[in-house]
Amino acid sequence: MASTQTDPAAVPPPVPPPASPPAAPPSPRPALVAATLGFALITLDTSVVNVALPTIGAEWGTGMAGLQWVVDAYTLSFAALLLSTGALADRVGASRAFGAGAVVFTLASAGCGLAPGLPWLLAARAVQGVAAAVMLPASLALVREAYGDPGRRARAVALWAAGGTVAVALGPVAGGALTAAWSWRGVFFVNLPLGLLALVLLARVPGSARRPAPMDVPGQVTAAVALGALTFAAIEGGPEGGAALAVAVAAFAAFLRIEARRSGPVVPLDLFRNRTVAVAVAAGAANSVAFYGTIFVFGLFFQQRLGLSALMAGLMFLPMTGLLAVVNVLSAKVAARYGARLPALVGQAVAVSGLLALLAVDEHTSLTAQALLLVPMSLGVGFSLPPLIAALMEAVPAERAGTAAGVLNAARQTAGALAVAVFGSLAARGFDLALPVSLLIGAGLLTLTTLASLRLPRAGR
Repeated sequence: MASTQTDPAAVPPPVPPPASPPAAPPSPRPALVAATLGFALITLDTSVVNVALPTIGAEWGTGMAGLQWVVDAYTLSFAALLLSTGALADRVGASRAFGAGAVVFTLASAGCGLAPGLPWLLAARAVQGVAAAVMLPASLALVREAYGDPGRRARAVALWAAGGTVAVALGPVAGGALTAAWSWRGVFFVNLPLGLLALVLLARVPGSARRPAPMDVPGQVTAAVALGALTFAAIEGGPEGGAALAVAVAAFAAFLRIEARRSGPVVPLDLFRNRTVAVAVAAGAANSVAFYGTIFVFGLFFQQRLGLSALMAGLMFLPMTGLLAVVNVLSAKVAARYGARLPALVGQAVAVSGLLALLAVDEHTSLTAQALLLVPMSLGVGFSLPPLIAALMEAVPAERAGTAAGVLNAARQTAGALAVAVFGSLAARGFDLALPVSLLIGAGLLTLTTLASLRLPRAGR
């Protein structure tokens, strides 16, 4: 009988299964939308509460100092921690930092809306500011990670920045509308669905890698103490204010000493040896004094002196804020063609002219005229700021871009907080003093930075 065994050499090799197609890379859109929404939320809260302040004061019998702290409890904690939260986002990963910040920000917003009294509200506002400081650099890092192609990344960053601009523009109007239709608590409760939406989108974003980054705790602590004590001195005045000013000076001196000696300082002091960096930071701060200080003092003036409703007061700011996004885009195009120096100079000069024109406003000025007179200052700020930021980014090495951006943003937020402190103290003495002095302070600072901007490099250099 013949054997039925088969020669192993004659057996054809098994056919491997067809290779599965490579998995499609995750869509970058959830990261972009989540980051833009988060940036818009934290930017909105720098201005949305201003129009609601008189209503808060009337409900709780809060004086001017309390109303100033409602704004500055958020802005100060936001500004002070911006110096080091970029490094924190690198250490824990941008997605984790953004998620944690968004959770805390949303819970703190609920705490603000449920506040039974001023101390509770101020504490919740400070927690909001801490969370916002964590979210801001993490949100930009999310966008950078999601888009590998430089061209697509640039467009995504522009959309992210536009979200913040739109939020600033909508802040006073949204605050007035929510206060009139609901109550002042509505300006905080509106954050809840938006914060939850950002977290839902973040769940679709791949986790971020952790990166080593130095943390300068002593520098961060002394900076926070200096900023807080200086703002307390400006708001409270009197013997307590004098003592706070001494603490601020001592803390700032300690901060400079620490930063000069550390190998990884939170604010590398040698950054300011670069003329462009120094001018951009100073001009950014002056723009914030003019913009946020004007919104604060005129928001009070419209309601407390003119007797306008919160909704009407918010609508008074619509002409000045409605064109901000358009002007930002236009200034970027001008800067791309002529360099940052020209739009920075033109924008700041227009803002100075606008502030001086507002000196003519009093209770007899028509509402239409007042709303229109606010426009030039806003357009000037919106036209000058993007080129200044671009000039700063071009002036530093790539590895220092995040640090320089943190310094600029911290300077802008700090300047806005100090403007609210000083202008609010003036308003407590009457608007006949507060309006002209506040406008002249803003105009004077912007005049100085306009002159300093003459030292920015010309196009092509």
